[in-house]
Parts: sequence; C-alpha cells; structure tokens
Amino acid sequence: MSKAGGGESGEGGGAGGGSSSEKAQQQEDEALTGKALSAAGPGWTKVSCPCCVSERVEPLVLVKLGEKVRPETKRWIIRLIGATQKDGGAALLAHPGEDASGDIIMVSAPRCTLLRAAEELGLCKAYHTGDMEAFSYNDRDNFKDSDNMEAFLTLAERQHIVKHELDGLRAQRDVRIPGLPDSCTLQNRDNIWQKLCSAGVILDTFPLHNANQLKELSEAWYSGNQLAQPLDSVNGYFGSSVAFYFSFLDFYTWSLLPPAILGLSITYFSGSAQEEMVESVSSAKHPNDEDDSGPAVSGHMIQAMFSMLWSTVFMELWKRRSASLSYRWGTMHLAERFAEPRPGFHGQLGVNPVTGRVEPLFPEWQRDLRMALVSVPVVGLFLALVVLGMTCFYWGEAQVQHLHKDWDSMLSQVLLYLPSVLHISYTNMLSTVYRKVALSLTEYENHREQSAFEKHLTAKVLVFTFFNYFAVLFHIAFFKQDVPLLRKRLASLLIVTQLVNQVTEVVIPFLVDRFISGPQRRESEDDPQEDKFRNQITLPAFPGLFAEYIELLVQFGYLSLFSCVYPLTAVLLLINNLTEIRSDAYKICKLFRKPFSAPVANMGVWQIAFEVLSFVSVVSNCWLLLLSPRLQEICREGGMSSTNMLMLAVLVEHVLILIKVVLSVVIPDEPDWIRKKREHIEYSSMQALKQQTDPAAL
Repeated sequence: MSKAGGGESGEGGGAGGGSSSEKAQQQEDEALTGKALSAAGPGWTKVSCPCCVSERVEPLVLVKLGEKVRPETKRWIIRLIGATQKDGGAALLAHPGEDASGDIIMVSAPRCTLLRAAEELGLCKAYHTGDMEAFSYNDRDNFKDSDNMEAFLTLAERQHIVKHELDGLRAQRDVRIPGLPDSCTLQNRDNIWQKLCSAGVILDTFPLHNANQLKELSEAWYSGNQLAQPLDSVNGYFGSSVAFYFSFLDFYTWSLLPPAILGLSITYFSGSAQEEMVESVSSAKHPNDEDDSGPAVSGHMIQAMFSMLWSTVFMELWKRRSASLSYRWGTMHLAERFAEPRPGFHGQLGVNPVTGRVEPLFPEWQRDLRMALVSVPVVGLFLALVVLGMTCFYWGEAQVQHLHKDWDSMLSQVLLYLPSVLHISYTNMLSTVYRKVALSLTEYENHREQSAFEKHLTAKVLVFTFFNYFAVLFHIAFFKQDVPLLRKRLASLLIVTQLVNQVTEVVIPFLVDRFISGPQRRESEDDPQEDKFRNQITLPAFPGLFAEYIELLVQFGYLSLFSCVYPLTAVLLLINNLTEIRSDAYKICKLFRKPFSAPVANMGVWQIAFEVLSFVSVVSNCWLLLLSPRLQEICREGGMSSTNMLMLAVLVEHVLILIKVVLSVVIPDEPDWIRKKREHIEYSSMQALKQQTDPAAL
C-alpha cells in the first residue's frame, strides 16, 4: 500500500523549477487537459476533494507499458489519469511504480469517483434502514459504509469502475502525445486508451490480485472438504458475472441428483435397459430386447417424460434463485442508459442525433451489408465443414462395422469407437477455430454498444455450437433412426469430451504453471510490492467464461434431448461437474490473471439458450419415444397405423408443451418478496429523480 497525497504531483500545483525544455514539454502536456498539473513523483497523484484524502491507497489496476515508452509519455499518461473529468481526465489515482522510467503504472480510485460511478452504473447498496436501495450520490450519507470504500464496494466493483473510467477517456481536441510520432496524434473524440493500446504504448491493463483475500477465498472454495461454495466471497472478489456462473454450475450440479438416481434405477432394475447398456458398449444386437411379458411402460419412456419436465422445473427454480442473488449482490437495478461507444467502435466523426454528443458514427446499412456479405457466408462455410465432418464420420462408421464383421476380434471391437473419437476431436478443433473467427467477424461488423457486440458474438457461437454438437445426434435419431448407434455416440461424447476438457482446461495449464511459469514467479515476503505485481504480468490472461457456458449448454442438451436412450447420462455429468466446480475455481484463482468483471443481473443470453433447449427437448423426446420398440409393439397390438402413431406423438408433444408453459406460469420467475423489493427500488428511484428535476420539490 502507498500513501495518498504524499507524492509531488497534484491537481492545480505548478511544475516548479526546471530547464526551458522541460517547461516546453509541460506546455505540450497542458494542451491535453487545459490545466497545469505538477510532474509525477514517487507517490500517488493528489486529490483536491477533502473527503477523498486517505493515508492508505490500495492499488487496484496495473497498466503495463511498452519497453520503448519514453518517460515524458509515461508522465503524460499519469497526468491524464489523475486529471478531473471536466478537464478530460479519468479522475483516478496513479502511481508510477518504482520510478518515472519504469514500465508499469498502478491505478486506484478516490472515494468521489467511485461513488459517482456507482450511481451511474445503477448499483444497489444497503440503506440505513437495512433494505437495498439504488445508490444516489446526493443521498450517500444515508447508505451504510459509504465512507469506507473497501466495505461499501466490492473489490471487483472498484476494479471495474477503474476500467470503465479508463476506457471512457476521449480526447477533447486534437492533441499530440509527448514522446510519440505525429502519426499517433489524437484527433478530437478519439478513444485515448484504445489509441495508446494500438500504438503499443499500453500493452495490457488488468486488475491486481489481493494476496490475503485470494488466500482466504481459496481455502474456503476448493482447498478444503466443504461442499457449499462461498458465493458471496466469489462475488466480492471476482464480480457478479463470475459468481453467477459458479452459482449456476453449483445449482445445476446438485439438480442432477434426481435424474442421476432415476438413471441408475432404470439401469440396474430394468432388464431391457441393462441390455441396452451392453449393446452400447459391444454393439451386439439383442433380438429379444423387448418381449411380450415386459411392462407396458418401459424405462425408456419414463426417462423421456422425466427429462422434459425436469428441464422446465430446473430452469424456473434457477430463475428464482438468480433473482434472489441479484438482489443480494445489488445488481437488480442496473442502469439501462444510452451507453458510450465501446472502445473498439470506429467511424466518421459526427454528432449523435440521439445524445447530441460528438462521437464516431457508422451507418447502420454498412453494418448490415457487412453482416450479409461477410459474416453470414463465413458462418455458413463453417456449418458446411460440420456437415463434411459428419459425412466422414458416417463413412468411417460403415468401414469399421464392415471390418468388425470380417475380423470379430478385440482389436476390431476397439476400432468401433475410432470414428466417434476422431469426429469428437475434429468438432472440438473446429469449435476452437470458429470462436476466433466469430470474434473477428463481430469486430468487423463494428457494433457501437458493448451489449450489441456481445449479443451478436454469442449468437454466432450458439448457432455453430448447436449445429456442431447436436447435428450428428439429430441426424442419427431423426433420419437414420438408429437407436443403438445414437446410444453409442452419446456415450462416446460424454466420456471423451469430458476427458478432453479436463486435460485441456486444467491439467495442461497446471503443468505449465507448475514447471514453466511458476518457478519464475517465486517471491518472498521481503520483495518490493512492485515486483509482486510484476509477477502477475507473467500469468496468462483469463480466457473468459464463454467456453465454460458452452460446455454446460452442451451438457444440458445431452441430458434434456437424448438421455432417454442412455440413462447414465446424468450420472456421468454429475461426476464430471463435482470435479468441475473445484477445477474451475482452482483455475481462475491460480492459473490466470484476475479478470475484470462487469456487474450483471443474471446470466443474460445464456439463460435464454438454456430455455430454448428445454423446449426443443419436447420434440426430441417425443420422437425418440416413437422409436421405442416396446411402444411400437403396443401400438401395433392396438391396431394403430404408422400415421396414427405419428399423430399421437404430435398430440403428446403439444400436451407436454402446454404442461411446460403452465409450469413456467405457476412457478414465478422471482419470489414474491423479491418482486416487492424490486418494485420498491424502482419507486424510490423515480421519487429521487423527481426531486432532482422538480424545482418545487427542491
């Protein structure tokens, strides 16, 4: 920790003595803010607001500069960070690290900047009455702990606010950056931080770990034998977006217990299911799978009906839990305002017709044209590659089946699974490449808002993921109508995919960290704080939760769409997820840098994706029921034709969809007490806004 206000730099102070060249350099720097600031010294930049003065400042974010960045450029950046917002700065605190010539800058935030940003983001905090209220800067004294930022705002919220302010820096006029060539001159309304990054001045910006908090969290999360996750601590340290993922993973994992118990019961107490399990492993045909003495309702049918209802109840109960967590973490009332353009947005400078601000403008028709002529064809190309892989899988499957008939040996028995393993590896590789391509395509589309960017990126990935992972299964079930092959394919996917994910996501990063990166980061308690912060630079950047959500979505699809043909699906997923919780926790705590995490109220578009799969499961399971030999035999004995069987399946499908709709209505998305709290927060916010805008009320 360092002392605030103890450095030589400060707002409104003169630069002091110096040579004429230094004074000329300072005059160039003053063109940025229009206000003279003193040169950076060994301490933090000063603050002018008395309530923001503190003897202890916690470094929140580290800025890594390029090796060839000159000292005058670094001083200019520090002055930019510390300048007030009306002068074009970020109104933050900056520290030069070891000295002015070093390649790092530590950034923190004063109290007023944090509180104003909390109001702008729409965060809810504990009021003096004990209830959660939308935070208001003018009413800050009535909120609990509003004078103690470490207690009032979580570490993740403070770090996100710092990033939010840095990303929002825009040049107020054409400015030449000291120490850089004229080609790097800032134009009016340019995004300063993005310009510095593209010029190689800033290599990285990332939040810093707090060693004590991280150690406590690790001990309570994955180091011990506890089953419950410390979700509040996860939210405080890593932010609500990470906490929502782990909360969903936890809720989903324990919700697998009922289908797992049912699957085990069907497997071990149903003779036909036992034969199906043997068949999925040995590919041997059992002509007497269904005999006349069997029960009228098979385990196959029970599993299908249960999967359809379970997926609906699970999603409705999760939405209730999500609403409770959103209220508890203060993200229920996040502001929905006309956001600033995201840092990567570019276009011709002009006046925004909605806000009246001068900013880059990009015609909507050009974006639509790029999506139609570039994005759609490229996505279509990758979908064609999925079909090509599926065709090769069928060809390989036919070859090994023919080989097994000729040889009928243990080796040919093993080769039966080779096409599935190769195809799974192919789909995983194709998925990895596609995610990078989808990111480039979305960048090329040049979306203005960050929310629109994430929505289009997620939509691209979801379309490809659904097609890539489920196309073969749907083709086997709906067109080939080969239940044994579907069962064998699903078993291969569950086992091979989970093993590959564990190795690539945990084992390989662990080995790299243990034997390559870890020894280089060894430190002692006597090491300077700056050296400990530098060690965090060597950690790889956290890849985000995209792949984790995709993995859970694919799991949910296997379970809700096809588990009736392989009852052990839920059992395998439960075993995998019990280890997944700890491995993901270890990975985010130890193997990667701490990620920035924006406040969120729920899982966003991922929740919609899970609900869509829940409804698709009705069609899938109804069709798989038609393929049940026992059901077909019962219908034939009743004198039903194939057409009547199909009509009956459609009728059952509509009835089940109606039941799912009724369940979603009967089970509210949020508890009644949460609904009342939310309405109270909205009412209080309206009253506060009315008082601010109504002169009579004031």
